[in-house]
Amino acid sequence: MNEPQTIDGIAKTPEQLASLRQLTLVIYILYALSWLVGITAIVAIIINYVKREDAAGTIYASHFTWQIRTFWWVLLACVIGTLTLVIGAGFVILFVTAIWSIYRLVKGGLYWNDRKPMPH
Repeated sequence: MNEPQTIDGIAKTPEQLASLRQLTLVIYILYALSWLVGITAIVAIIINYVKREDAAGTIYASHFTWQIRTFWWVLLACVIGTLTLVIGAGFVILFVTAIWSIYRLVKGGLYWNDRKPMPH
């Protein structure tokens, strides 16, 4: 019953999959909390990179990729938005980035809840 499941040639026990599922949710929560306490996004991205290899070959690998890409694109957009605040465009960039970030978190959370991998 607790025999490892092979996913893309990588054996994962049900306990390992459950742990990855829980960790993926914790990371989504950390990213969401970064709206209030920015440092949690740094913690989340570190966890993403440290545990990424463990998630390889599971549906959670796609969530890790989704989370990592979201982090870096949001960071880039925030830097650009902040730099362009003086010309007014920054407000629009930061607003669009905020909406896009929320969309990515919600979509990721919904796919996580449905136990589905993120689309490419």
